Amino acid sequence: MVLVGPAVSKQDTHFFDVFSMVIGLLVVIAIVLFALARHVAGETQGREVYGEPDYVSSVEDRIRPFSREAIAGQNNAALAIVETKPAGAAGTALPIPKNGQQAFQQVCSTCHGQGIAGAPKAGDAAAWGPRIAEGKATLYQHALNGFQSNGHVMPPKGGRPDIPDAVIRQAVDYMVGLVKH
Repeated sequence: MVLVGPAVSKQDTHFFDVFSMVIGLLVVIAIVLFALARHVAGETQGREVYGEPDYVSSVEDRIRPFSREAIAGQNNAALAIVETKPAGAAGTALPIPKNGQQAFQQVCSTCHGQGIAGAPKAGDAAAWGPRIAEGKATLYQHALNGFQSNGHVMPPKGGRPDIPDAVIRQAVDYMVGLVKH
């Protein structure tokens, strides 16, 4: 006696053939759509990017020579030195603080508010104690001229060279006053 597996009907074979053909057709359509999209993007993307004024100016800025030379006997007006504006909102100059409290709020609190770069936090008596013990002359010197030691960094005038020395001293006095209260 010979055992034969389940019989596959003619309908099942026809279904598998049609199903395979539909799946194959869908794969071919997907590949054609992908190739068409790549072709269209390749044709239009370059024109759009290179036509944008911001893109063009950024490329021109990057490829501009680092230096320019004046040549005798030629118009060198384009080589005039242009004064740069100080950093600030929208290229405008930051207001110069009038007193120590304003200087602390505008400049000093950036580092001394969070303890950045080893700066003692404003009002922290434990951190300020050893510094105050060195004397105000040392505190003034570090604030005016900058200071670096063991990972602690104090830029001259907190990075704002436009602030008068007297206002920087007032800012130091203000921070020392925060510790004593």
